[in-house]
This record gives sequence, C-alpha cells and structure tokens, in this order.
Amino acid sequence: MDKKMHDKGLEVRKAVLGEAYVNNALKNVDDFNRPFQEMLNEYCWGTVWGRKELPRKTRSMLNIAMIAILNRQHEFRAHLKGALTNGVTRDEIREILMQVAIYGGMPAAVDSFRIAREVFAEIDGKA
Repeated sequence: MDKKMHDKGLEVRKAVLGEAYVNNALKNVDDFNRPFQEMLNEYCWGTVWGRKELPRKTRSMLNIAMIAILNRQHEFRAHLKGALTNGVTRDEIREILMQVAIYGGMPAAVDSFRIAREVFAEIDGKA
C-alpha cells in the first residue's frame, strides 16, 4: 500500500462525503474488509479523485449519473450529498437525472429522483 496516496485519498474522501460518513464506514473495518477499505482510499479516492485534470464538481456529476444507472441506492445517496458539497446544484442534479432516464432507463431515474427528493428533504430539515 502506498501510504501517501492512501492518506491523500482519505483526505479527499472525507472532504467529499463528510467526515462523519467516512468515520462511520471506517469504524466497521475488520480483518475481512480492511484490505478493501485500504484499496478504496488509495486507488478510488487517492489515485483517481486526487487527480487535478477534472474538478471535483465534474467527478461528482459523473458519479451521480453512473451510480444512478447502476442502481446502487446507498452509494447514490452518499454521492448525491457529496455532489452538493462539491457545488453541484439541485437544478444540475435534475438535469443529470433526466439524462439518466434517457440513457440508463426510466426505472433508474425514478428511483434516483425519489432518493434525491429524500436527500433534499433531509438537508432542508423536512424529513
């Protein structure tokens, strides 16, 4: 493991998803999933998210679309909050989900719109 890249990834991960979310994920680390969490921090968050060629906002927009199409609802919820942190607006999220509907299918968009509305309600204190 590249410790420097791992630490960079952990820093980016916390900045995007929030320290509480990441700390909650890390408190569940055990001998079984430790190598996965290390890989996640080093490669996903350090090597890729840590690159400068795309701004975090753009990476978040891409993630929203891909994760919505893959119908990974838990990850979609987390990355939706991260996208808002990275400056993606609600209007932009709506437009991304419209693209998802056309290129990824209506069922993926229906679920994603529902989750987005739930996340917005949580943030607005209306949940």
